Amino acid sequence: MPSSGVMQLHVYGIPNCDTVRAALKWLQARGAPYTFHDFRKEGVPGDELRSWLASSYGPGLLNKRSATWRQLSAEQKQAAGSDPVPLFQQHPTLIKRPVITDGESVLAVGFSPEKLEELV
Repeated sequence: MPSSGVMQLHVYGIPNCDTVRAALKWLQARGAPYTFHDFRKEGVPGDELRSWLASSYGPGLLNKRSATWRQLSAEQKQAAGSDPVPLFQQHPTLIKRPVITDGESVLAVGFSPEKLEELV
């Protein structure tokens, strides 16, 4: 955390996602410090994904409304129920976006101005 007491947020997502763009625009408009992590290009390490899944936000990370989810085989969907990490790494668009962390803990999943207002 910077010495000013303002939390540096880490925003994970893909840049062409409307929800991610809305969250980034919201943060920029308020001058909130953040870094952006494009998980399509940069990936997300398995241990970090497991940490996210173990958080209270874990149950909501799998985006079953995505086009990618609809294209998966029944076997892949069943495997996602027991361990979604390999699928998340192979198909990052299965992760609900954005994932916002403080560098260690998940603070929010999805874009909620009310939730972000609590963080900045």
